[in-house]
Amino acid sequence: MPHPRPLALLTALAVCSLASCGEMESPVARATDAGVLLMGNTAEPRGLDPHIVSGVLENNIIRALFEGLVVEHPSQDGVALPGVAENWYAVDPENPTEWVFELREDAVWSDGHPLTAEDFLFAFQRILTPELASEYSFMLYYIIGAEAFHKGETSDFSTVKATAPDPHTLKVQLRAPIPFLPEITKHYTWFPVPKHAILAHGKANDRFNPWTKPENIVSNGAFTLKSWRINDHIEVEKNPRYWDVDHVKLNGIRFLPILNANTEDRMFYNDQLHITYTIAPDLIQYSKEKFPDETRSELYLGTYFIRCNVERTPLDDLKVRKALSMAVDQQSIIDYVTMGNQAPARGIVPPFSGYESPGDVEFDPEGAKALLAEAGYPGGEGLPKIKYLTTDRESAKRLAEALQAMWKQTLGIDISIQQMEWTSYLNTMMDKDYDLASGGWIGDYMDPLTFLDMWIEDGGNNRTNWSNAEFEALLSQAEKTPDAEARLRLLEQAEKLFLDERAILPIYWYTRNYLVHRDVKGWEPLLLDNHPYKFLELSRD
Repeated sequence: MPHPRPLALLTALAVCSLASCGEMESPVARATDAGVLLMGNTAEPRGLDPHIVSGVLENNIIRALFEGLVVEHPSQDGVALPGVAENWYAVDPENPTEWVFELREDAVWSDGHPLTAEDFLFAFQRILTPELASEYSFMLYYIIGAEAFHKGETSDFSTVKATAPDPHTLKVQLRAPIPFLPEITKHYTWFPVPKHAILAHGKANDRFNPWTKPENIVSNGAFTLKSWRINDHIEVEKNPRYWDVDHVKLNGIRFLPILNANTEDRMFYNDQLHITYTIAPDLIQYSKEKFPDETRSELYLGTYFIRCNVERTPLDDLKVRKALSMAVDQQSIIDYVTMGNQAPARGIVPPFSGYESPGDVEFDPEGAKALLAEAGYPGGEGLPKIKYLTTDRESAKRLAEALQAMWKQTLGIDISIQQMEWTSYLNTMMDKDYDLASGGWIGDYMDPLTFLDMWIEDGGNNRTNWSNAEFEALLSQAEKTPDAEARLRLLEQAEKLFLDERAILPIYWYTRNYLVHRDVKGWEPLLLDNHPYKFLELSRD
């Protein structure tokens, strides 16, 4: 049977390419001197194609390789800085439905090929092409005609109101006013992709086009792909053709797919990592005591939840779904399993200024028992078997076992746990070949809508088989409502309807617990955790 690799070997694999293992200085010290940031990144990414992936760990790498119209501010949430676009504006600020982005003339791809507005139009058409089956295509539905094109109602891309009057001007017309559109364009689904490179290696709508392989990839960000060794590392290096290369202080970043959080944390303690992806729950207190200046516990705009496949028996019964939800003691999970100062999720949307969650999710064991009995399964008797799908991280297993125990104790039911590595887990969810599945969502931009619009019918990230016409009508009405307060009230109604049907079981609102080495300069708290690497610097204290 397979045997886990020992910690010593994992450590050696992470650092030996930077310097000889026999040298006296720590791996972090050598990497700092070399200007190479060492980052834990939890697992092997599903890929690097911005139109195919959908996870946080892939986003961490893609943001180094590619750049959109605007970029994140290094320390201020919701502030956009120039990226490929050096200027942007709404034609009518009072009715921001038409936007103009003026692209910089010195923007080029990493192979020297000019980057123009045509690359953005090609990217928009590619992600919206139905055959590509991108899970994130809905992120462009704000553009007039985008949804109809993606759903195959027309094959004429000219009906999608994104145009390029000249090589350095991009115009988009929106189906409703969106004053925060620049914030949305920070997401990688809005990034350009290299038309010339993709077509050189196959068809644009081929999900398996090899254009992102190390020997083929062309990008436009502050870094380019240097090496990719499966289950070992992905390393990027400074892009000499990047328009702002003179202000990029890092020489490179090495992303390490360290699955075990305890291993990752111990690597940090031993000066082998600059930044961890997380802190193992049982090491959070230790980290605070031993590494108080390097331990971070920050607000993180996200929700951890469980998806229900609502077409699978017995989860096609709302009473069963609600019983499962009400049997979860969220606070106990936070206190004894995650231990990261999270908050019980009362809904799918985490706290936003001016927005009130319906607060319909709560621990009610007696109510859960009664609902299960009403569904025809008193004490769990006769309930069809249910499997709970999750990833193969140790922390995921601990949480799954806690849920398993709660459902057994409160409802008398036995739910089996099915663990899979990251890519297999994602593919299984995409295929909707599950009963219950662990899930989480980090906001793509600073607005409650980012937690609601993913649940539209056939949405690539929905994956529950749930849809509701009234829910989508409320989202549409909110989209067309110019008054900000009235818009939020409509979104609250939509969330209440969604929660009433309990297609997901909210567990907790995230916090971000991780470790940052003192050599890392310019890493500030951000609610979406999308730190722009171009502003970071490494130096010894």
